[in-house]
Amino acid sequence: MSAPTDKPSADDAALQRERSLAMVLLFIVPALFTTNVIMARAVNDTVPPFALAYWRWMLAFLLFLPIVGPDLWRHRAAIAAEWRDLLVLGILGMGICGAFVYIGADTTSATNIGLIFGTAPILIAGASTLMYGEPMGRAKAMGIFISLFGVLIIVFRGDIGALRSLTFVPGDMWIVCSALAWAIYSVMLRHRPGTLPNRVRFSATMLFGALALLPFYIAESVKGIVPTLNTETIVAALTVAIVPGLGAYLGYARIQRSLGAGSTGLILYLAPSYAALFGWILLGETLEPYHFAGAALILPGIFLSTRRVRKPDA
Repeated sequence: MSAPTDKPSADDAALQRERSLAMVLLFIVPALFTTNVIMARAVNDTVPPFALAYWRWMLAFLLFLPIVGPDLWRHRAAIAAEWRDLLVLGILGMGICGAFVYIGADTTSATNIGLIFGTAPILIAGASTLMYGEPMGRAKAMGIFISLFGVLIIVFRGDIGALRSLTFVPGDMWIVCSALAWAIYSVMLRHRPGTLPNRVRFSATMLFGALALLPFYIAESVKGIVPTLNTETIVAALTVAIVPGLGAYLGYARIQRSLGAGSTGLILYLAPSYAALFGWILLGETLEPYHFAGAALILPGIFLSTRRVRKPDA
C-alpha cells in the first residue's frame, strides 16, 4: 500500500494563503477606488471627464508596459483572437466606468451615488447566478442583505425616511449606467477568462479601453473643452492611473480569482465608509453615529457573504 502524498495538503495551503490575501485586499481595494472620486472632484473644473478617463488608462498602460511588454508581444496572436472580449471589457470597465462616473459626479449628490453603487454587488451576484449558475446560498444572500442595509444607513445618514425626498437628476443616470457596466465587467472577468495570462489580459484591456475613449476625448477637445495643463492636473492624472487604476483593478482581479464575482462586488459596500473616513482625515468632516452603525452591519455582512461552508467528511 503506497504512502499518502503531501501534494494535496500543500495545494490546500496555497489556496488558503491565496484566499487569506484576497480577504485582506477586500478591505484595501475599496480605499484605492475611493481615491478616484476624490481626485475627480478635486480637478472637476480643470480636467474634463473624457480627458481624465483617457489619460487615466493610457498612462496606466504605459506605466505597466515595461513590465508586461514582452508578454504582450509573445501573446499577440491570442490577443488578436480575443480582441472582441477585450474591447467589450475595455468599454465597460475603463470607458463607461471611467468617464461616466466623472460626468455623473458633477451633478448628482453623494447620497445618490452611494445608493446606486450600493446596488452593484446585488447586480453582480444576481448576474453571476442567472448567467453562469454561480451558487448563492442562504449565508451569502443574508450577508448581501445585511451589508446593503448598512449602506442604506450611511447614505441616508441614519434617516431612512429621507428616501421619500430622494430625487433623481441627470447625473444619477450616468451613475446607474456605470454601476450596470461594472456588474457586467465583473461577471465577464470571472466567467470569460480566455487563454491570456491575467496581467496580459488586463494590460490589453487597458489599451482597448483607452482606445475606445479616444474618439470621445478628441470630440471633447474639438469643442474646446480641454484640460488645464499644470502640476495639479499632471499629478491628478498620474494618481488616478496608479492608485484607482493599476492598484485597484489588479487588486480587484486578484480578489475575484479567489472569491468569485458576487463576493468581490461586496467591496463596493465599503465605499461609503471609506468616503466618510477620508472626508474626516482630509477634509475635516465629522464622523457621525450612523457611519459606525452602517460599518457594524457591513463588516459582518461581508464575512457571511464570502465565507465558505465546509463540506462534511465522507
